[in-house]
Amino acid sequence: MNTQRIRLWDLPTRIFHWSLAILVLAAFISGKIGGNAMDWHGKFGLTILGLLTFRLVWGIVGSTYARFASFFPTPASVLAYLRGQWQGVGHNPLGALSVFGLLGLLAFQVASGLFSNDDIAFRGPLYDLIGKALSDRLTGLHKLSVNALIALVVLHLAAILYYTRVRKDNLLKPMLTGWREVAPGQGTSATGGGPIAFVIALLIALAAVYAASGSWLPAAPSAPVSTPAW
Repeated sequence: MNTQRIRLWDLPTRIFHWSLAILVLAAFISGKIGGNAMDWHGKFGLTILGLLTFRLVWGIVGSTYARFASFFPTPASVLAYLRGQWQGVGHNPLGALSVFGLLGLLAFQVASGLFSNDDIAFRGPLYDLIGKALSDRLTGLHKLSVNALIALVVLHLAAILYYTRVRKDNLLKPMLTGWREVAPGQGTSATGGGPIAFVIALLIALAAVYAASGSWLPAAPSAPVSTPAW
């Protein structure tokens, strides 16, 4: 069968994908360790926030198949895929559901983590904006949603394994190289997502990290120094 080689995933999308996978694993491990590792847990969380913000912008200004509009799942597209009638490259409708689910759940994890605390020494960078009671509730949701995140990641990995072993469609290779072999006429190489778009997405991501870091908050007043009465 003749095939053609197309440029599927651009470099920023690929860097985002693998960086996010590494950082989510690092955040999970550091959170389980606790103690002094919580400082690293917070830093990993801020970096993940930056990546998610970048991907959100890149989903609008990035190259063809990185744009959310190119793979946003609809009931019609999901039904067509289940019937074996869907034709396309990039994320299929079920894969797109998984992608949006993971991005949404990670966004909640990061957002709740900004206000969380561990009742010992760790406080999220925006903890002072809400107070202890609400922080405790968000901390509970932050911990609880980890289970849903693990389930989605396992489902994501299982789907990749299924496509690779059963359907003989290696989904990892294009995410490593950026290129994919498709049937003639099935798709064209991605366009767009140039340097200007990359800089815009990067600057917005950096601004989001700065805002989430709490560096702009006024410093807490220092405790008064008591002096001997003699």
